[in-house]
Amino acid sequence: MESRYEYRVLLACDIAASAGRGEAALQEIRGVLEAACRGAFQAAGLDWNRCLRQDTGDGFQVVALPGIRKQLLLNAVLPELAALVRAHNRTAADGVRLRLRVALHAGEVRLAPDGGVSGAPFEVLARLLNAAPVREALRDAPEGVPVAAILSQHFGEEAVGHGDDGPDADAFVPVEVREKKYVGHAWVHYPGCPIAPRAAAGLREPVREPGLEPGPPAESQSTEMEPPPPASAVQKNRAGGHGQIYAVQSGTLHINGQGGR
Repeated sequence: MESRYEYRVLLACDIAASAGRGEAALQEIRGVLEAACRGAFQAAGLDWNRCLRQDTGDGFQVVALPGIRKQLLLNAVLPELAALVRAHNRTAADGVRLRLRVALHAGEVRLAPDGGVSGAPFEVLARLLNAAPVREALRDAPEGVPVAAILSQHFGEEAVGHGDDGPDADAFVPVEVREKKYVGHAWVHYPGCPIAPRAAAGLREPVREPGLEPGPPAESQSTEMEPPPPASAVQKNRAGGHGQIYAVQSGTLHINGQGGR
């Protein structure tokens, strides 16, 4: 049996600041993360056990089953994952609370006869997960927003603004990713929160129209890009899912309401 290539949707997640907590706390938060991922996938109708997974120590790389739509991960899995982590954090001690970075990408991966999976899309996924814009988005996220996600340009163009069941396009902020030798466009987003991440280094003005139209795509990993223009404050009030109320006034995000998860 020979290796074959298949187009698959990919997800990677990583627990922020997992080091230095001690062995007992690390094992506990690893268990919480796996339970939250399993619950989020199951809530979206996906079998976590059938997905190809790699345990990275403080996170996972997940290869979805063939034919899974990108919108399902973006609009169902990620908000539920954020809700489950938020619910855990409400009652957890400080040392076992979770904050997550999540990256989404898709592409042709190589499936080996022994079950191994590899390919260039995993390199992009790893660069996105470790990129400064998503780290800064999570660092600047207010209390009650435990997950910051980053979508590759390819994923975002095909998943955001298509249909009525997902977040508004202005909940995503286009960014430029420069991680090692990789250079590309991406979007950062707070799953389950209708407000875009606050302006930070590397973040630009929130997208206003469906379809996510960034600047010209990078033709290679060495393509040079113009620096992003400064972002301006967003002013809006919205009700989010799971009982969360979000409001932004003069660029500051406030969260009220404790109902739901």
